[in-house]
Amino acid sequence: MKLSKAHLFLSILFLVFVSQTYAGEKSRPVATYSIVAHDSVTGQLGVAVQSNWFSVGSIVSWAEAGVGAVATQSFVDPSYGPLGLDLMRAGKSAEQTLSALLKADEHIDVRQVAMVDAAGKVSAHTGSNCIVYANHVTGPGFSCQANMMEKSTVPAAMAGAYSEAKGDLAERLMIALEAAQAEGGDIRGKQSVALLVVDGEPSGTPWNSRIHDLRIEDHKTPLVEMRRLLHVSRVYQHANHGDELMTENKIPEAMQAYTKAMELAPDNLEMVFWPAVTLASIDKIDQAMPLFKKVFAKEDRWKELLKRLPAAGLISQQAVDEVLKKVN
Repeated sequence: MKLSKAHLFLSILFLVFVSQTYAGEKSRPVATYSIVAHDSVTGQLGVAVQSNWFSVGSIVSWAEAGVGAVATQSFVDPSYGPLGLDLMRAGKSAEQTLSALLKADEHIDVRQVAMVDAAGKVSAHTGSNCIVYANHVTGPGFSCQANMMEKSTVPAAMAGAYSEAKGDLAERLMIALEAAQAEGGDIRGKQSVALLVVDGEPSGTPWNSRIHDLRIEDHKTPLVEMRRLLHVSRVYQHANHGDELMTENKIPEAMQAYTKAMELAPDNLEMVFWPAVTLASIDKIDQAMPLFKKVFAKEDRWKELLKRLPAAGLISQQAVDEVLKKVN
C-alpha cells in the first residue's frame, strides 16, 4: 500500500518531535552489535542483535515482510524503525529512507542506524560521537554495525562470517552474531539478544509473515539460549506446516512434516500427540497407534486430554474409544 505525501510528511514531522524530545533527556547508549540482511534467493528480510542491555530487541530491531528491515542503536531513537518501514513501504529505497530520516534528526552524531529494503539495497550510518569502537561494514544485501565494542574489528568479523555462512537467513544471522561475540563483542559483556526474520512478500497479515520472532531479554549466555530457541522454532514450523498440509488433505506430505518435527525434538510429546490425533480423526487409527503408545508410555495424563477432545470437535468419541481400547 502506497502512503500519501501527507502521511510521509507527518511521519517526518513526528521524527523531528521525537528527536527533540530525546535531546532533552539524558539517554544511555544501547551498546549493540547487529546485522540487517536480505536473502536474494527467498526474498526474506531479517535483523539480529545482541547487547549488554535489557530487552534490546524491543527497541533496536524492526522488519516487515516485503518492505525492509531496520536496526536503530547507539543513543537509540526507536522511531527510526517504524518510520523507516513507512518510507520503504511507500517505495523509498533504504538509502533514500535513511537519508530523509537523518536530515530530520538533530542528533545524528550519536545515532547508529542500518536499513535494508526488499530489493536488497542497504544503507548505514554511524555517528561521529558513537562510543568507540563504533563502525559498520556493508556488503551485498546486508549491513553489520556495532558500537562500544571491545575491538574495532567486530563488524568486519560479522560481515566475513555472514558472507561465508551456509543455511537459511536465520542461520546466517546467528552465525554473524556468534562471530561478533567471538571477536570480543560489547566491551561490557552480554545480556539480551533478538532475531527477527520475515517473508519476502507481504501477505496483508503481518502476524502471519514472521518466520522467526525470538527474543531473550536477560540471560548470562544469550546467544547459546537463542541457538536453543531457534531450534525449537524450527520444530514448531514443521509441525505447523504439517497441520496446513493436513487441511489440504495432503496426508503423506503432512506426515513427512510431522516426522521432521519429531526427529528434531524426539522428547517433545506435543510433536507426537497432535499428529496422532490428526491421523485418528481421519480414520487412520492403526497409523496413529504407535504415536499414541509412545506418548502414553511417557505421560499418562495425555489420555485424559484425549478424552476431552471430542467436546471440542477435534476427534470423534468413537475414535477416542477405539484408541483407548487398543492402548489398554
